[in-house]
Parts: sequence; structure tokens; C-alpha cells
Amino acid sequence: METPARQAKEDSPLPPTAQAAANKLLDGPVLHTLLSLAWPNAIAFSAGTLVAIAETSYIGQLGVESLAAMALVFPCVMLTMSVSGAAMGGGVSSAIARALGAGDRDRAESLATHALLIAVFFGLVFMLGMQMGGRQLLQLLGGRGDVLAQAIAYSEIYFGGAVLTWLVNILASILRGTGNMKLPSMMIVNSAICQTILGGTLGLGLGPVPQFGMPGVATGSLIAYSINIAIMAWYLFSGQSRIAPRLRGFRMQWPLFVDILKVGMVACLSPLQNTLTNLIFTHMLAVFGTAVLAAYGIGARLEYVLATIAFSVGIGSVPMIGVAVGAGRIPRARRVAWTTGLVALVVVGGLASAVALFPDPWVSLFTDNAEAHAASRQYLRTVAPFYAFIGLASAMYFSSQGAGNVLGPVLAQTARLLFIILGGWYLTSQAATAESFFMLTAASMILLGLLSCAAVALTRWGPRMTGAKGSLSLANAADK
Repeated sequence: METPARQAKEDSPLPPTAQAAANKLLDGPVLHTLLSLAWPNAIAFSAGTLVAIAETSYIGQLGVESLAAMALVFPCVMLTMSVSGAAMGGGVSSAIARALGAGDRDRAESLATHALLIAVFFGLVFMLGMQMGGRQLLQLLGGRGDVLAQAIAYSEIYFGGAVLTWLVNILASILRGTGNMKLPSMMIVNSAICQTILGGTLGLGLGPVPQFGMPGVATGSLIAYSINIAIMAWYLFSGQSRIAPRLRGFRMQWPLFVDILKVGMVACLSPLQNTLTNLIFTHMLAVFGTAVLAAYGIGARLEYVLATIAFSVGIGSVPMIGVAVGAGRIPRARRVAWTTGLVALVVVGGLASAVALFPDPWVSLFTDNAEAHAASRQYLRTVAPFYAFIGLASAMYFSSQGAGNVLGPVLAQTARLLFIILGGWYLTSQAATAESFFMLTAASMILLGLLSCAAVALTRWGPRMTGAKGSLSLANAADK
């Protein structure tokens, strides 16, 4: 007589490699499995940070107008990357992981194909939007004269290839949904290297290559994305991956679009709200002068660096939680979420607190102006310890993506935005000091972290699709 585990294995539609990977996500020690998924992301995002520094360096050689132009267009670039990668990409990873957790490989492969269609559609939307309204947007952000001209020159090339930006991030998200963190991370490192070499060569005109300026920098990025798209597409369609996007006999199914978009579209509100929060707070601090604005900018750079650590851990939790939810293992999914939150809280909080205690080495990287140095020291000592709650909120955001319900953490971001607006209005009416505004942003971080945790604790998690046989067979096989 066959054992239940053996029968479950035979009933499961997953091939042996995919079933083994799913069982590892289901049964592996939570902390060890989470860290094994997080470390490739940490290396990759660190490389991404370094390429941003390198890009700023060689753009600076083109002149101060080019630097200003890049600063003007950079928020649009980062918003595109955040929406296509962390937000919509998280929806893709979550849907695929939940399908694999339920033992439904056919659904996972169809979801991958639908994800590629979503990438092409939104890539075209971003391309047309920036081609038609890019000039007006850059003017609204303050672009004038040669700075505006260079920003438009960069924007026309970069957003002309917006489909490539979306495809590279969605392909990486498909792979992450299967639990494969290493290849997408290698692609980020590869992109960093290619962007640095190609962007510098085309932008500055090294060797026999003529100087193309800002359009050359943008072209370098698109070439790097194209290389990564070719590698990941080959890996997926050649059968090397645990799933392959379904092309033969493919037909569009609206429920599969909904499965991705119900997470991805809601998640897109988070980077939008975060950008709006930063813009509003910057406007509030502008009345205190250049030194205070510089202090906020230096603190924001630290927040960005630490956020990459939280992202690394959070993205690693998405397939673990998705597979667990798909297999009906809700207690494990929640254990993964709380472990992710604790890791992000401790690691980000520890590093940020170290900078708060010894801010001078960090501040000295950016300015030697005495007034800006003093304001930055005050800002970091007041705010930096509370970056831990930003890390916690990020972990809850990605955990909710894995579970397929991200509304709670997005509403927590909304509450923070309203808190900043109302608190800033009150402080302005009271002619408060800059330090009071620093305390306001610290309090908003605590609020965001606690509300994000409450959202995860109070939101019901559970399987959201059919395919009970696969779900039960894989869950039973893992429980034996």
C-alpha cells in the first residue's frame, strides 16, 4: 500500500525540481531559508546603489547642468523602477508563488505569460505618457533652460524604452516567484556593471566613441536592460526554470490578470505616496534654508541605503509566504512575516543607531560646510534611530504582497502621509523650529511601522484560488 507522501508526490502536477523547491520553502527553517533568499538580493541592491554613485560621478563630468538635469528626471526614473519592480513585480511573484504552493504548475505558467503582457502594456503606457507629457512634468518640477533641455533629451531615450524597463523587472519577478533569487540578483549586478561601462562610454565619449551626453547615459541603461532580458528570457523559455511562460495554446484569462493586479495595482500606491510624502516634507523644510534642506537630503540618502537592506529581506519573504498561503499553511506564513519584520527591525535599527551615535563619518561623505554639517548631525541624531520602523514597515509590505493582500500596509502609508500634512500644518502655524519637524518625521516612521504590523495582524490570510487537490496534496506531503 502506498504511503500518503508517495501518493501526494504522484498526484502533484509539479515536476520534481519545482516540488522540491516548493517543499523547501514550505518546510525549511524559517530564518535560515529567509536569509538564504535575502543575501543574493542584498548583494544585488548594493551593486545598484554603487552604480547610482558611479553614474552621478560621470554625469558630473558633463557639467553642473547635466547633474541638475539628472536630479530633475531621477524621481521619474525611480518611480518607474519602483512601480514595475517592487509594486507590480511583487504582485507577479505573489501570484506565481501561491499557484506553486497550491501545486498548480499550469496556473503558474499562465500567470507568467499574463505578467509579460502586463509588462508590455504598462511599458507602453509609461512610454506614451512621458512622450506626450514629459516636458510639462519636468517644467512643473522646476526645469528651465539647458537643464530642462538635457533632462528631456535623457527622458526621451530612457522612457522611449520603458517597455524594456518593465520587462526586465517583471521577468525578474517571475523568477523570484519560483524561489529563484540568485539569477535576478546576478542580473542586477550585471546591469550595474554594464550601465557603468556603457553609460560612461556613451555619455563621456571614451576612446573612439563620440560623446553623446545625457542621451548616451540613457542608452547605456537600455542596452544593459536588453542584455538582462535576453538572458532571463532564455532561462525561462529553455526549460531551465521551474516554470516556463505558456505560449502554445495560450488564451487570455481575466481572472489571472486580476490575481496579479489586485496586489500589484494597490501596491503601486505605496511608492506614489512615499514620493508625495518626501516632496511635501521637503517643501516644509525649505523655509529653514539650504543647510536644513541639505541635512534632510543627507538623511534621505541614508534611508535609501538602509531601505535596500529591508527590501532584500522583504522580497525574500514573498515566495515563502506565497507558497505557504497557497498550500494552506497560514501559521507558517505568519511566522515568516514576523520573522522578516524582526530581522529588518534589528538590522536596519542597529545600523541606523550606529550612525545616530557617530554621524560625522556619514555626513562628511557629502559636505564639509560647517552649517550643513551641524544641521545634518542634529537631523540624524533625532531621526536615524527610527529608520528601524521604516525597515519594519517595508517587511510588512512585502509580506502582505506574498499573502496576496497589501491594502493594509498601503493604508498605513496613507495614514503617515496625512500625519505629516496635518502635523506639518500645525507646526507651521506655531512657527516651530526645524528640530520639531525632525521629530515629526521620526514620529511618522513609528506610526507607519506600528500600523503596518497591525495591518498584517488583523488581515485574514488564506488561499484565494481553486486547485484544492494540488493544495492539499502538497500540504499533506510537506506535513508528513
